[in-house]
Amino acid sequence: MTLAILGGKPVRDTYLSYGQQWIDSDDIQSVIDTLTSPFITQGPRIEEFEKKVAQYSGAKYAVAFANGTAALHGACFAAGIGNGDEVITTPITFAASSNCVLYCGGRPVFADIDEETYNIDPSKIEDVITEKTKAIIPVDFTGQPVEMEAIRRIADKHDLVIIEDAAHSIGATFKGRRVGTLADMTMFSFHPVKHITTAEGGMIVTDSEEYAEKLRLFRSHGITNQNLTKDEGPWYYEMAELGYNYRMTDLQAALGVAQLKKLDHFIANRRQIVDRYNQAFASLPGVRTPFQHVQTQSSWHLYMLSLNLEQLNVGRREIFEALRAENIGVHVHYIPVYLHPYYQKLGYEKGLCPAAEKWYESALTLPLYPKMSDEDIKSVIKGVEKVIGHYLI
Repeated sequence: MTLAILGGKPVRDTYLSYGQQWIDSDDIQSVIDTLTSPFITQGPRIEEFEKKVAQYSGAKYAVAFANGTAALHGACFAAGIGNGDEVITTPITFAASSNCVLYCGGRPVFADIDEETYNIDPSKIEDVITEKTKAIIPVDFTGQPVEMEAIRRIADKHDLVIIEDAAHSIGATFKGRRVGTLADMTMFSFHPVKHITTAEGGMIVTDSEEYAEKLRLFRSHGITNQNLTKDEGPWYYEMAELGYNYRMTDLQAALGVAQLKKLDHFIANRRQIVDRYNQAFASLPGVRTPFQHVQTQSSWHLYMLSLNLEQLNVGRREIFEALRAENIGVHVHYIPVYLHPYYQKLGYEKGLCPAAEKWYESALTLPLYPKMSDEDIKSVIKGVEKVIGHYLI
């Protein structure tokens, strides 16, 4: 047990992380069944998982990858991103959303965020489009879908590919349509803190057969036994592109198949926790609860409070450390990508996206995952009320 910064006993005896997977006996049995089958790497469970994710999201095709970053890299390859091409994305995301552009020789271009949703602001996208722009990678931050209709209008006008980074938003909807049916390609992540997990894993869903074929080629060394330039026998195959070994295993897919059955239940739990947080913090001075667009239904990967720093006599760091000392595992999502040292070396400068930088200074992530108990939720609320109340001006 830690010693609370504000004195006395912490609100919790044990540390509560900000996110955590929920694995049950059915998940374990699914993996065991695969371990005892003839296939543990490339086998039937991968195709089964792909079909079920495609069906769930409403897409025609799904291609599994070793992780979400690999999936985004594959999507950029399928979209034809190459040397000198520009791709517009948001700075408030994990670095993978823009690193995937760099992997292909392209240049990420950052458009500022909407100050209410914290998603990329469609009105800022067109300002940074040039003759080199080839794609847009909008990110459904925290699980709230981007304003895809506005982004689609811009993409169609300028003949751009939309690759939706939906690492946070499987199961979410925009105007009643599930994420996975809105963009040209959509990436889901199955990291342990996400809605469902395959330990590590990712998926691209798309309605384009052409993109699906390119994605499958890319994830497996660029090797194919289709449309061969010559035929030396039934064993023959060719490396048609410079691909990667980005394949998911049957073991991971088996876990994913079992987890997918519980996805709607997990999302419902997340939404119930969010409702309790919103009720508790709506009238708490010093903080602002997350805004939700009326046209969206978030699947709530993250719950972000925005600190009203002008009402507090300390900065975000002191609030963060005080909550950690209460055994509440708060976090911060995300450092604007272009402020990382590697991006600074590439020539990106502070001040590029003022709204994103302002948001970052006040952002605080609270624990949110479906396995949280009633006592877990109460302790988070009690901890936030205790710490914010102490530091109010």
